[in-house]
Amino acid sequence: MVRLLLLLLGTLTAGGPGQRETHWYRAQDPDAVEAPGAGRPGANGVPGAPGPLPPWQQDGSAFRPAGGTGPAAGARRHRISPRITWAAAAVVAGLIFRKAIASVVLAGLTAAFHLVGVNVHLPSVRFAWPWQTVSAGTTVNTALGPWVLQKIEGISRPALGQANFSFLFTHKVSKSIGPWPCWYASTFYAVAHASATVDLNPGPAWWAPASGHYSLQVLSRPRAGKPGHVTVTMVLPRPQLPRSAHDVSVDNIPSKPVDTQHSWTYPGFGCGVLLKPQFPQSVLYAQAQQIAFYKSGHSAQVTRPLIATAEAEATQTIRDNFIQPTLNALGYALDRLTVRWAGAPPPGGS
Repeated sequence: MVRLLLLLLGTLTAGGPGQRETHWYRAQDPDAVEAPGAGRPGANGVPGAPGPLPPWQQDGSAFRPAGGTGPAAGARRHRISPRITWAAAAVVAGLIFRKAIASVVLAGLTAAFHLVGVNVHLPSVRFAWPWQTVSAGTTVNTALGPWVLQKIEGISRPALGQANFSFLFTHKVSKSIGPWPCWYASTFYAVAHASATVDLNPGPAWWAPASGHYSLQVLSRPRAGKPGHVTVTMVLPRPQLPRSAHDVSVDNIPSKPVDTQHSWTYPGFGCGVLLKPQFPQSVLYAQAQQIAFYKSGHSAQVTRPLIATAEAEATQTIRDNFIQPTLNALGYALDRLTVRWAGAPPPGGS
């Protein structure tokens, strides 16, 4: 019984906290090497204190693994060869400057073939740095056509074309005096001003892509500080001639007629006194305005210059106020603007 108690007491003493902790750390680190003398009483009687190593272990041979040359023999670092590093750098540089390299190589091959006398057509590659290629790509992505069309659709006023023309008209008044007919007529000189309008914004349906009324072609892109070049073709409704007599104005009609005609008496007591006072300016102006309105829609001598001036003003308004400023802001210049006119010409027109 006493021996059994002593055995149990010894077991509890051997599994104390310090020893259990030491064994736990060793279990966690399988590569740990226990120092010689660990766990044995030291010189001062402290258990686990390190003591002096034996002579055959002072050179550290006990810590070297079999066949090794040192503690780090099994953990060698794999270094990359400098040749591989330089080759990778050359490949990356070639990819970045591929356009410049290809241009120089092709230029050298062309010169060499020319000296030898061999006629070989090599592909043409323009010399360009990588940053130049990026800049050009940014410009290409600009939606130039829709942007210019958006400015055109913002036009809120029509273009006006004016024409001045002169004409003679006769005002005649007839009245019978008893059995005798009496009439009095005078011919006057008048100067009229007529205007034709051009609808610069017929509406979204007019500019639909299927209609073919608008086309923008980019001839070249901006590069090296030079602007790009663009041509624009448009179709607009034909100029609208005056629709009423109020669209035509007449200068003050001279009070003195150019010519006078009358009946059998001159000026006569009847015709001269009774009819001549019926020539007020308001009556003469209304008659001249009606005649001018008719000529502005039926006389080719009036409609041709009227339509021509309206078309010229419409083209200039679109080019100078809408298309050219928009292109300049995006780095382009307008080489040519072609405007065609839809619809049949008016009567007496061109």
